[in-house]
Amino acid sequence: MENQDIKEENRRIRFLRFLVDLSIRSIQQDDLTLEEASKMVEEIEKAALNLFPGKELAFKLIYRPRFQRTINAKFETISCGGLSS
Repeated sequence: MENQDIKEENRRIRFLRFLVDLSIRSIQQDDLTLEEASKMVEEIEKAALNLFPGKELAFKLIYRPRFQRTINAKFETISCGGLSS
C-alpha cells in the first residue's frame, strides 16, 4: 500500500470507530426501543460494509459483540432478536 492508501484506510477506520462509539452511546443513553436499537446496529453494519466491502466477518467478530453487550445491558435481555448471527 502506498502512503496515501494507508492514510485513506486509517481515515475510514477512524470514521467507523466514531460511528460505532456514537451509536453505542445513543443506545445506552437515548430512549430507544429494542427495535430502534437493532435497526441502528443494522444501519451501522451497512455503513461499515460501504467503507470496507467484503468485511462482513470482521464486523461480526469485532463490533457485533459490543453492540450485543450494550443492548443486553440496556434491555436486560439474553437474546436481541435480529442481532444474533
